[in-house]
Amino acid sequence: MNTAPQQSPTLSLVVPMFNEEETVPVFYRRAVAALETTGVPFELVFVDDGSRDGTFEALRSIATQDPRVKVVRFSRNFGHQTAVTAGLHYARGAAVAVIDGDLQDPPEFVPRLFEKWREGYEVVYAVRRTRKEHALKRAAYRVFYRLLRRLSYVDIPLDAGDFAIMDRRVVDELNAMPERNRFVRGIRAWVGFRQVGLEYDREPRFAGESKYPLSKLLKLAYDGVISYSFVPLRMVTHLGFVISLTAFALVLYLVALRILYGERLITGWTSTVVVILFLGGIQLLSLGILGEYVGRIFDEVKRRPLYVVRETIGLEPAAAKWRTELSEEAPAVRAARGA
Repeated sequence: MNTAPQQSPTLSLVVPMFNEEETVPVFYRRAVAALETTGVPFELVFVDDGSRDGTFEALRSIATQDPRVKVVRFSRNFGHQTAVTAGLHYARGAAVAVIDGDLQDPPEFVPRLFEKWREGYEVVYAVRRTRKEHALKRAAYRVFYRLLRRLSYVDIPLDAGDFAIMDRRVVDELNAMPERNRFVRGIRAWVGFRQVGLEYDREPRFAGESKYPLSKLLKLAYDGVISYSFVPLRMVTHLGFVISLTAFALVLYLVALRILYGERLITGWTSTVVVILFLGGIQLLSLGILGEYVGRIFDEVKRRPLYVVRETIGLEPAAAKWRTELSEEAPAVRAARGA
């Protein structure tokens, strides 16, 4: 373990973690070994996203022996994208890399991203060439990225997640954005600058179960589409226009039948009920899409903190206005608890 005084880091590694007790020591060893090959001062900023196992205790044990390890502990689970955002708030490096803590993204690939950053690129993102997940999940990822790219008004790279390295200028721009519904890879693409991708092979999980089941992946895809596309709203408009034109054409057709051939209008309750149910479904769908956008506006205007920090290790309070940090307990309270 490194106990030497720390220089200002050139490279920061942000690692969101949730219930990764078994993975922590292995990830730490691999990450440190990889970062030491860069030959620059570095830090590891772990964000414990409200873990319910021994993740925080494992991180604290490492942080007490290695001052390069910093830890942010949330008061509860705020979500992966929020944990990444918190790590970016606290990271101090001239270059900041983001990697998941489950070892599916290999820490050994970070030096390659760093070397590309040294060439002058402000964002170097990792592109997943192969995956070790089951076929259904691979297919879901493939459809998600291609659908998102087709619908989004931002050019979001295919098969690129949050695993990337960013220049300090890019990180500062991301930290200045106050939006609550975070989709980091979308924001990263939106800010622009010089960006390039590097391919890598994604590994299977080291231990435990995935913290991103299919339901969470679908939610992430939904957040990406709503946050970076107006297509759902335009679809509602186009659908209403088509239905109105169809109804008007049908009215003209029925009137023509009556005038030219003396045909009576269509009778019977079945056709009436079908039309009512169809239009009712379209209206509810339209209201749901509109409600999703309105709900996000409501969430933004409440101006609540993006996350709440329970405690930190090795860190000064971050200059981030979108979080709350719990104050230390009063001595009397600690005494009453037997602390």
